[in-house]
Amino acid sequence: MGILNVTPDSFSDGGKYFSAEAALHRAEAMIEDGADILDIGGESTRPGGSSVSSEEEISRTVPAIAAIAAKFDTPISIDTTKSIVAKAAIDAGAEIINDISGLRFDPKIAEIAASSGSGLVLMHSRGEFPSMHTQEPLDDMFADVKIGLRRALDFALSAGVQKDRIALDIGLGFGKTLEQNLALIAKLDKIIADFRDHPMLVGSSRMSFIGKLLDGIPTDGRLSGSLASAAIAVFNGASILRVHDVEESVDAIKVALGIRKEKNV
Repeated sequence: MGILNVTPDSFSDGGKYFSAEAALHRAEAMIEDGADILDIGGESTRPGGSSVSSEEEISRTVPAIAAIAAKFDTPISIDTTKSIVAKAAIDAGAEIINDISGLRFDPKIAEIAASSGSGLVLMHSRGEFPSMHTQEPLDDMFADVKIGLRRALDFALSAGVQKDRIALDIGLGFGKTLEQNLALIAKLDKIIADFRDHPMLVGSSRMSFIGKLLDGIPTDGRLSGSLASAAIAVFNGASILRVHDVEESVDAIKVALGIRKEKNV
């Protein structure tokens, strides 16, 4: 899943692909590099990021989605927590809704996914939009991740979303300590074991916990650390990786899958 933010302030690529034309060129490059899904976001969820109106989010994302969908067959995901944005994106050609709130902010997203037949990604997070990154870490993060994902999953199913259209996301970086982020990747298989019917998405690309491990290196220097975390996540069972650096990540995934294949031989 290649990340394509059409925002002025995302933590890594903010402002780079703000126009529909720039987004289209970036989408083409990511597809050529091996992206299976394009995840388009119009609202930064970085620490300290500000929420934007639905109208602003639609004005940023829908032109890009429409342009990309008209030219390419690669599935498009809309990264949003707002049902009105999700509906507009689906109407423009998106096929997946990626909700970092796990249906907590706007439960109507489940209705949009059910009625449209779209895919739905449900992520674990805590707190409201301004405080998602400042929540006091819990002692037992594994239990909370499982409880949060189960709540979101049950709600989506009760709203009529088809089981085979739901993926889950452990929510790295959202109210979790450095050690907890690392533990969630290291023991990802223990979470997957409780949700075997649903693909698990992991998004560690260029995250701050990688920077902390690498002596405070800025976002544009976190490629090697991102690839290490991605490869280990795949080895431990991740089905989808949300990444900025598609070509390099594809190579890392191939090696990780090759090794994983031999694990139980």
